[in-house]
Amino acid sequence: MKTLQTTQLTFTLLLAWLLTACGSVPFTGRRQLQLISHGEVVALSLQQYKEFMKTAPVEEGTADARMVTRVGTRIANAVETFYKNNGYESELAYFDWEFNLIADKSVNAFAMPGGKIVIYTGLLPVTQTEEALAVVVGHEVAHVIAQHGSERLSQQIALQYGGAIAGELLGNSQAMKELGSTVFGLGAEVGVMLPYARKQEYEADEIGLIVMAMAGYDPRVAVPFWQRMADAGGANVPEFLSTHPSDSKRIANIERIMPRVLQYYKGAGVQNRTTAPIQTKTPVPTGTGQAKTSPEWVF
Repeated sequence: MKTLQTTQLTFTLLLAWLLTACGSVPFTGRRQLQLISHGEVVALSLQQYKEFMKTAPVEEGTADARMVTRVGTRIANAVETFYKNNGYESELAYFDWEFNLIADKSVNAFAMPGGKIVIYTGLLPVTQTEEALAVVVGHEVAHVIAQHGSERLSQQIALQYGGAIAGELLGNSQAMKELGSTVFGLGAEVGVMLPYARKQEYEADEIGLIVMAMAGYDPRVAVPFWQRMADAGGANVPEFLSTHPSDSKRIANIERIMPRVLQYYKGAGVQNRTTAPIQTKTPVPTGTGQAKTSPEWVF
């Protein structure tokens, strides 16, 4: 039977471990929790991606499929140029970019760690143009380079360890442990994981706009695109129970950061080969609101 002192020591060691297991997001400088190596996460996600692609109705050879590849390649090239010019070249070993269009009516897109990006055909009527598609591809690429998948997995690991410690502190009876697990789990899900996912969304918006601008796509198309997404959105969900920010907040945040983003746009089709480090911070807007963005979106 562990004593309270032993449990406190365990908690202290865990806290020290968490504090040392941190990285930072290249474009924003935000500190993030990384408890598992990026290589391990990429290998795990690649297995899942291969399983998905075995049965996925990939659209090949069409104008839309070529457009997805073209947009993805331009943005990936811009990212790699920035990395090489700003001291992140070693990170490029983790990227193996692939951009696929899937024949599916869902208004959806997703990214896997390592650079596997999937766009569903149901999204194209909302994007309408190649530049608006770059908003989505840039957003998904941003999730990859910011290692949001690794970060969320690390959060889950930390929460599981935290839940076990909380159970010990509440007592040794099974009933108390179950109560501690239930209370801690609910509080963690609503108070940590969901808001943290929204923080990642705002960060992916910002980084995505920067990389699309660096690739020669006009980031100002983002606002009308997200307005169309709002019009096509799904059921209203209270934002505090949604992994995504409300459309109104997302658009307001994009409008706020747009002047800074436009510094990296040098004209249509012109790749920005900046050697100047990009350091920005995106505060998460506060307030209430209803999240209308389609619940089908999977980031």
